[in-house]
This record gives sequence, C-alpha cells and structure tokens, in this order.
Amino acid sequence: MTQKTLLLTGASRGIGHATVRRFSDEGWRVITCSRQPFSDRCPWPGGRENHVQLDLSDPAETINAVGVIQEMLEGRLDALVNNAGISPKGPDGERLNTIDTDLLTWGKVFHVNFFASVVLARGLREELAAARGSVVNVTSIAGSRVHPFAGAAYATSKAALTREMAHDFGPLGVRVNAIAPGEVETSILSPGTEKIVENLPLRRLGQPEEVAAAIYFLCSQESSYISGTEIEVNGAQHV
Repeated sequence: MTQKTLLLTGASRGIGHATVRRFSDEGWRVITCSRQPFSDRCPWPGGRENHVQLDLSDPAETINAVGVIQEMLEGRLDALVNNAGISPKGPDGERLNTIDTDLLTWGKVFHVNFFASVVLARGLREELAAARGSVVNVTSIAGSRVHPFAGAAYATSKAALTREMAHDFGPLGVRVNAIAPGEVETSILSPGTEKIVENLPLRRLGQPEEVAAAIYFLCSQESSYISGTEIEVNGAQHV
C-alpha cells in the first residue's frame, strides 16, 4: 500500500508535537511546517528532511512555500492539518479585546490563523483531490464563546472557515472538518487556567494526545462521510 502523507503546521510543540507522533506511529509520512528549524527533540522518522521552516505570518513566504511543498508531495496529499495559531496578550499578559488590539496585531493573527490555512489548502487542492484527502483546522472553544484569556483577534480568526471550506472543497472529494480544543496541558497555558479547570465537568486538563487522536480520526477512513463539522475536545467545557 502507498504510504499516506500528512502536512502539519505548528508542529514544534504541544498539540502539533503529539499529532506528529500519532500519525508517525500509524505509519504516515509527516511533513512539518513551523517558524523554527527542525529540532532533535522531535524524534520521529525522517523528521529533518520532511521539515519546512516557514513563517506563516509572512504572506509572500507562505505563498512561495506551496511550490516547495508540492515538490515534496509527488502529486498527492492525504491530510492537511492547520494547527499553527497565535494569540497575543497585552503587556501584562491580559486578554486583548476588540478595543485594545492594534491593527498590526489583528493582521498578524489573521495571517497565521486564517489566511495561511486558506493559502495552503487552495494551493494544494489538486494534491488533496488526488488522494481524496482531508483537511482539519485546529480551532478553539474561543471560536464560539468569549474566553477569559484568548483575545478577540484569535477568537474571530478561528470561526466559520471550516464551514466555508467544506462547502467549496467537497466537490473535489476533499473533506474539511475542525476540532475545537479547550484547556489542554501544554507549555503555553495562561496563568489562572486552574480556575477554569475547577469548573470543568471532567475536572481536569486535556492532554495533547487526546486532541491528536481526534485529529487522526478526522483524517482516517473511519470518518469518511463526516465533513463540515467541528468536534469539541474540551471535557464538556462548552455545555
């Protein structure tokens, strides 16, 4: 059987790191994209030669990277996972709302969280169609409700894109879904998260591996007739 290929953005830590491990363990080839060069702390097969150093906040760099990635794909892409995301904070770590967020910050957040996902999916649509592949957008619980830490630019950048892409890519045989994590135990948790956890129905943080499992499901044939949906991975935080 032909080895399947995943392209993942934001691979260097947290959910991205766990996702690479899961797909690699399942026998997939994983091409990673991140601002950082490949690190030896990322122990998966072929990691260095399958890494693209790319600043998704730079529109021209993102557009130019599509051609580089196409050369690596050999005509087909089974899954694209748009995991990269940024959520800037104020000088004292506070949430940036619609009044406080300057336009340059709005632009940078949308380039990373929104436009880069569109550029990659659109640029690689032929490769995705050839594999009847899957796109998974990693969104957030902040896409559907005001969050105490996630800023306004981050929240708005995470809403609605999956629905529109599922409609447009469906005729190509490409499924588009999203997962919306809540409070997941990573190195970038905001101070005060423990107060949120106290009120979660499951009373605990999620683990990156649990999010990776949901991503893998949406890229597998087990979800072959699921498109245009968002799976909440948040311990019932949304209820």
